[in-house]
Amino acid sequence: MKLEALTVTLRPRTSWEAAELGMALVRRHAGAIWKPWLLVTVPILVLLNAAGWALDLLWLSGLLMWWLKPWFDRIVLFVISRAVFGETPGTRQTVRAQFRWGARWWLPYLTWRRLGPARSLYLPVDLLEGGSGSEARQRRAALGAPVYGMCALLTLVCMNFEILLVIGTLLGAMMFIPFDYLPDTFKALLESFTEQSQWFNALLNLVVWIAVSVIEPFYVGAGFGLYLNRRTDIEGWDIEIVFRRLRARLAAAAAPSFLALCLTLGWMADAPAQEPSAPDASAMQAPAKQAPPAQASGDDEQGDEEAYEPTSAPIRGVIDGKKAKRLPSTLNEIYGDQRSDDRALRDAVAKAMKDPTVAPKRKQTVWKPKHEAEKKKKDEPKPVDPSKFEGLGGGLAAFAKLLMWGLVALLVGVLAFTLGRWLGWFRGGASEEEQAPAGVRTAVHSEPEPLPDNLPTAIRRLWQAGRHRDALALMYRAAVESMAKRADIVLVPGATEAQCLRASRKLGSAEEREVFARAVRTWQYAAYAESLPESQDFDDLVGQLSQRFGWAA
Repeated sequence: MKLEALTVTLRPRTSWEAAELGMALVRRHAGAIWKPWLLVTVPILVLLNAAGWALDLLWLSGLLMWWLKPWFDRIVLFVISRAVFGETPGTRQTVRAQFRWGARWWLPYLTWRRLGPARSLYLPVDLLEGGSGSEARQRRAALGAPVYGMCALLTLVCMNFEILLVIGTLLGAMMFIPFDYLPDTFKALLESFTEQSQWFNALLNLVVWIAVSVIEPFYVGAGFGLYLNRRTDIEGWDIEIVFRRLRARLAAAAAPSFLALCLTLGWMADAPAQEPSAPDASAMQAPAKQAPPAQASGDDEQGDEEAYEPTSAPIRGVIDGKKAKRLPSTLNEIYGDQRSDDRALRDAVAKAMKDPTVAPKRKQTVWKPKHEAEKKKKDEPKPVDPSKFEGLGGGLAAFAKLLMWGLVALLVGVLAFTLGRWLGWFRGGASEEEQAPAGVRTAVHSEPEPLPDNLPTAIRRLWQAGRHRDALALMYRAAVESMAKRADIVLVPGATEAQCLRASRKLGSAEEREVFARAVRTWQYAAYAESLPESQDFDDLVGQLSQRFGWAA
């Protein structure tokens, strides 16, 4: 496997990012995926529906198309598994491969693995790795266990998208139907659905196939992205790729380096840096002149050794670190013109070290005792926080603003309250003259007319004359006076019906209280609801009042 040929950047990703990577691969190679998809699925769709139409089993045709989805998934997997290594297969190559590629996995994925929720992840494990038996089970467990829930959720999401596409396609077709025909269309569709008509089942199979053709490649691509991410996590593909690329760069630079080294070794035989530098003539002669003759003659060899002082450049390892940094490079003195330029090597190493997988950076959070942080804060001089003054200024500004709006609200309230006094100034330029108060009544209130002696006759006469309200008013007035007289109470002037009813509780007879209450209700219905009683009921009520309160008949 040529990992260095991968066209995607591998790095540790979350499960959703890995699924998105797979979907991006599907979008990138859409032409290479959907062309063979149509070439393979359309003939099968036509054949199955034709057979279902002939056998009156179109529902079975749709079910078979849905059941064959794992077999169709191989088209998508075949394309993206090769395109990810930069070898995108052609349409003919993909179609031809469907007859033999992964043939031994047809039966499992069309039977007991058909409804597996992690099918999108297990399909590349089985078809791309080619394991068998326990080896395949171990691979599926190792790759699928941590992301099994994610695969199940991905299956559920894609299934819901397919359902939404089916419903959306049917409802979208309704948009082109005139509004007047919609009720009849809905009715016809509902009848076709209940009766399972042929054309409706064929149409439904077509819509389902469209939805599957849109969603299923992305489902397979997401599973392939999860597969790549799991292998990256487990096997360190990203690190291996970095080392392989580093090795390739080093191998490319090895030949020139080796050649330069050989040349350098050939030149090193005469290089002054490989032998102690020859002392110059003055250095060799000066000790001889200064040394005493006896010592010089007796110990020439020792004197030569003491007089010798190497004049070569100091060795970096002997000098301390700070000085070594300041010293210039001696490589040019050693190799001269034969020194090869190793900039390419240094650039390759620097680039490799910049790779986040080689030199990862991580953020570490450390808990520290709280008292140490407080101690540091106490030791440090407290700077003047200008935000405090900003807060004080903001508070004053807010208070002034609130006060201003309060004054405005108070002014508006006063103006609204005195609207009647000053609004006339704008209408007529001056307030309307107030109406002169009515004159003081000096006349004496006229006393109510006395009740007629024969109340029932007078009341019935008014009723028969068509003066219903006068008849009811006379009846109510007579009933109230009779009740007050019988209960021996004095009603306040202008007593309401409720006060009269409460006063009637002092009547000794229940029949009298009942008939008085009936008279009050009759009066209230007529006075407030303008609902007059029937003539017979009214005559009956007058008769009962006459009987209970002793009105003269």
